[in-house]
Amino acid sequence: MSETGLRKRADGVVVYGAMWCGDCVRSKALLDKVHVPYTWIDTDAEEGAIDAIIAANDGRRSIPVIVLPDGSHLTEPSDPQLRAALTANSLLAE
Repeated sequence: MSETGLRKRADGVVVYGAMWCGDCVRSKALLDKVHVPYTWIDTDAEEGAIDAIIAANDGRRSIPVIVLPDGSHLTEPSDPQLRAALTANSLLAE
């Protein structure tokens, strides 16, 4: 876990989100499409998940929060931003 309390994994990403969130569903669909492994953390069901995203986002409850293997995270990324971050973390071929 990082200092914000966000989980990370070395071989993929961790996605904090909710199924009612359109951006979360879109980001998950992209990860599925490009075959990047991810761990889904349901912010509605997982105890402590909301606290972790609030800490990571300077007090905002914005989702999705996508944690990369290098420990950095993206909040509400566009598909091009997510693709670029996956490439930078060697999870997606250029």
